[in-house]
Amino acid sequence: MAVEPRIKPLSHSRPASAALLLLRLIAGSAFVIHGWAKMHHPASWGGPNSPFPGFLQFLAAISEFFGGIAWIVGLVTPFASLGIGFTMAVAVETLLLSWRLPFVSQKGGPSYELAAAYLAISAVLLALGPGKYSLDSLIFGERSGTDKKG
Repeated sequence: MAVEPRIKPLSHSRPASAALLLLRLIAGSAFVIHGWAKMHHPASWGGPNSPFPGFLQFLAAISEFFGGIAWIVGLVTPFASLGIGFTMAVAVETLLLSWRLPFVSQKGGPSYELAAAYLAISAVLLALGPGKYSLDSLIFGERSGTDKKG
């Protein structure tokens, strides 16, 4: 059995690929916007009192902005999903454990709901890939969904 590269996306039906495209377009656009604001000062966007060193702020800015672009076009989707996923895992950890925010604020205040939702989207795109309507599929082709490798 030939080993296919992980970057080669799983084959999905057209409706499933359309749903993945919609997910990528909306979430990717949000990350481009969030990341663009951070790209103006990529190593210091958290301010002088940020608990995160400049290098980690830089990685978050890069993963959000360029990961969002990658999601939109469906290029190197697993790598973009890993970068955004790690960034969102840190955001959830910070908001939940350090700041002790609720999952959903009943008063409309801050919460970790959105970071958790983006973390889930990252997991979905990492597991399922970008679908047929992506540059990954165009460039690398698709692999059978019956492959037993993870």
